[in-house]
Amino acid sequence: MAIAVGTWDETTPQRSGPVSSREKVLSRYRHLRSISREHHSEATRFLSRDRILHQARRLGLTVGRTFVVDDIEDLHLVFDLLVYTAPTGRSRGIDRIAASASAAPQSDELLMLDAMRRARFRIVKVLRRHEAAGLIVEDLISRDEIWVVDEGWEASLAEGVALATRLYTPDSFSMTSGVSVPMTDALFESVAEHALQLRRKPVTAAVDDRRFAEAVYRTALASGIMENVGYQDVRP
Repeated sequence: MAIAVGTWDETTPQRSGPVSSREKVLSRYRHLRSISREHHSEATRFLSRDRILHQARRLGLTVGRTFVVDDIEDLHLVFDLLVYTAPTGRSRGIDRIAASASAAPQSDELLMLDAMRRARFRIVKVLRRHEAAGLIVEDLISRDEIWVVDEGWEASLAEGVALATRLYTPDSFSMTSGVSVPMTDALFESVAEHALQLRRKPVTAAVDDRRFAEAVYRTALASGIMENVGYQDVRP
């Protein structure tokens, strides 16, 4: 699969109907983002040090039982896998929250939790700016167009940039889980070489397999491409 890549400067297809004002969209996004941060924080409390260490080791971020990271933000990739995925027979961090959650029915807290439980790993390319806020991206596997609201992305991504990310859709727009990996043809080919066990699966099923995301993260870290990625909160 060829991936068109532009310049790096950080689900449901867009619905029809009147476009909300930028202020309304961003207000809704910031409210839901705040809730998602709380859910993420809570999810990490369910993770043992041994599970964190094991996952970090699989991404090449340990020596023995010691974490070795050039940038502490590389651990975002570890927590993404532990919160949103799990090996067969193990529970995900996000599911553990759901099992103990006391969010009121029809509340935004429950809405956000349900959306996060349905998050999907995707490889996307930026197509254009959305007329209200955020970006329209194309899923390079399914070819769906998706409206993504993420202030970091909007402020820093040029058209044509390709990324691997995890998206969930709590509203008419989608949001990122907070992890973004710049994708190039060379990186994708390297991932394919290191994920031989997934070659017999259809490509859509392979991307949904937790081992694919793990291979993307491991390869990106080894290549040094994550040195060009910064995580930030963009405030009005």
